[in-house]
Amino acid sequence: MTRWLDPALSPGERADALLAAMTLDEKIAQLGSAWPGNTEVSGNVAPMQDVFARGGVPFDQVRADGIGHLTRVFGTAPVSAEAGVDRLVALQREIVSETRLGVPAIVHEECLTGFTTLGATVYPTALAWAATFDAALVERMATAIAEDMRAVGVHQGLSPVLDVVRDYRWGRVEETLGEDPYLVGTLGTAYVRGLEKTGVIATLKHFAGYSASRGARNHAPVSIGPRELRDVILPPFERAIRDGGARSVMNAYVDLDGVPAAANAALLTGILRDEWGFDGVVVSDYWAIAFLKSMHRVADGVGTAGAAALAAGIDVELPDSLCYGKELAELVRGGDVAEALVDRAARRLLRQKAELGLLDPDWTPRAAPIDLDSPRNRALAREIAEKSVVLLANDGVLPLSAGRIAVVGPCADDPLAFMGCYSYPNHVLPRYPDLGIGVAAPSLVDSLRQELPDVVLSVHEGCPVREEDRSGITGAVAAAAAADVCLAVVGDRAGLFGRGTSGEGCDAPDLSLPGVQDELLDALLATGTPVVVVVVSGRPYALGRHAGRAAALVQAFMPGEEGGSALAGILTGRVTPSGRLPVQLPRHPGGAPGTYLNPPLGRNSEGISNLDPTPLFPFGHGVSYTTFAYTDLALSAAEVPTDGQLSLSVTVRNTGDRAGDETVQLYLHDVQAAVTRPVLELAGFTRVPLEPGQAARVTFTLHADRTAFTGPDLRRIVEPGTIDVFVGRSAADLPCRGSFALTGPVREAGHDRVLHTPARVDPLPGATPSP
Repeated sequence: MTRWLDPALSPGERADALLAAMTLDEKIAQLGSAWPGNTEVSGNVAPMQDVFARGGVPFDQVRADGIGHLTRVFGTAPVSAEAGVDRLVALQREIVSETRLGVPAIVHEECLTGFTTLGATVYPTALAWAATFDAALVERMATAIAEDMRAVGVHQGLSPVLDVVRDYRWGRVEETLGEDPYLVGTLGTAYVRGLEKTGVIATLKHFAGYSASRGARNHAPVSIGPRELRDVILPPFERAIRDGGARSVMNAYVDLDGVPAAANAALLTGILRDEWGFDGVVVSDYWAIAFLKSMHRVADGVGTAGAAALAAGIDVELPDSLCYGKELAELVRGGDVAEALVDRAARRLLRQKAELGLLDPDWTPRAAPIDLDSPRNRALAREIAEKSVVLLANDGVLPLSAGRIAVVGPCADDPLAFMGCYSYPNHVLPRYPDLGIGVAAPSLVDSLRQELPDVVLSVHEGCPVREEDRSGITGAVAAAAAADVCLAVVGDRAGLFGRGTSGEGCDAPDLSLPGVQDELLDALLATGTPVVVVVVSGRPYALGRHAGRAAALVQAFMPGEEGGSALAGILTGRVTPSGRLPVQLPRHPGGAPGTYLNPPLGRNSEGISNLDPTPLFPFGHGVSYTTFAYTDLALSAAEVPTDGQLSLSVTVRNTGDRAGDETVQLYLHDVQAAVTRPVLELAGFTRVPLEPGQAARVTFTLHADRTAFTGPDLRRIVEPGTIDVFVGRSAADLPCRGSFALTGPVREAGHDRVLHTPARVDPLPGATPSP
């Protein structure tokens, strides 16, 4: 038996054996990809697709020497699960039978809001996952997504997005897990576990700094210091690799302090591999290597762009083979590029193919069409949506009671408002209007009619999401004036590259609601009818001008195909709200106030600046239809060595008259440090379900490593000093406070440091319901 076909050997040994059998052209072919069917799409589903797509090149020429990846066989043009499986099997069989070595391709797809293909479940956006503060739920969702993809022959998912939000105006905020690196790292690692334990490769993106672009513009330069990079941007990636087992990383499009990430050896090799020990595969974001020539202008041709990316540490070019092709081969043959660099990348890719079973002698493209929107999936989507809705404020008008209800706003009767830019209905199907949205997805109006069958709803759009059309405001105001309560449902419509108000390439000049929606709210609030403002959006919008007049405020971050049911359940009281803000909600629309991780100079400085960045609602905020009390904070020690740990315990009690979940949050404050530190920083959290009157003791185990930061000499250190601790329900509502001293020498904390703060919940006996 050929050695690389021998399953008794390790994946590395098999990769080495196969590599030794390859010609240079066959090695380079493994570093590339093919996008069959790319020219079937009218319009871009990736940046500058129309510029780079290799239209007209037959597949048999593309795969002549083999191929590394097949790009989006299911996710490009509409195809049923059955037809997609048939096509994928045919492509794989052609690769195996018509190439010299017969090595199958890795198949990758997008999976940010579920498997991005026709008819697959549309889960809530990542920002909505983050609002659940529920890592176990995110892992369950990722497992379901992976099982569906694996069943139809997909090996790799291009998720999760681990970019930490730095400016809410950025269009891709909806794809992120919020503005706190610990929250992003915890939930992102859970998502990675869900994919990887099912055998699907998780791809971390975008490495690194993408979310910190100047002016919140997509693909703009990033100018952040090395300390912000290491303390805010990188930790979620580090944790998802070390604790989640992620096997792939995707580069960012941006340049980082003048060096494009796709050609940044210090980032892709120095930090990722040399420091963190990552041994997986780095894939390029779509056409990011070609951008080295066309956008960054640091290469004079596709061959030199490929050489720069290969040397930096990008192993595989996606979604097509423009720069890892014949021009690169010529540079290798001419001695300008070392063949050892090709071997390094090819070995990593081939080892991954061996891990996936693609080098096994009996491998066949096993795949079968399945129900991609199964009852299990829909139940999961509904649970995430229900747990993600954030009740911001409520004067008692919610839950809704019987009466005349006016439902107004551009997001009230449009299920697409619930879906992110990487959902298939918004990503591809706008070009195929005859296909509808591909899944069953009731609007909020539809769902309210199901929840309240005896209530007459008066429905009016009021105004579009983005167009400055005020013609419907008068009718909407009349309906609100005649109603007992008005639901004003406003927000975003996700899209790509300017075709939406949220999503990739849909950056915002400020944080006002798009179009004339603020004017619609002003008019509705002036009627005197109680108005419940429901914002369905991909970013937080400034609601300061409306908050004092609204009877209630509700935030939903694009809650997916079950979003209508979830919102209706919250509004009617069938579901007790439990979502928490993974981003602050700003008061004023202008500028960028910064996230809650601001150091002291980032907070309000009365008498120094007239601009107050204090948010309308803080990070972690969310109220419920019940109430909770925090008491009896206890620390296991007053002093802890810089390599030690302690326990922090608090009692949480449901003091209301209905069951609910409370998200208990632990924050730290370093009283004095060698560099400026955030005033508050999330260090741990857990959801606690409690019946009326029930109490639980929540215990966090906090290691000194969780106080580590990057010092003046750019070493990550744990420094002796006083650490204040706070426990409560948001970054601004922290009733339990204490402190402890870190003692001993300054200690350097490396890649093996503790990255997680475990929490244990112990129900307390003897609780009785409140009267």
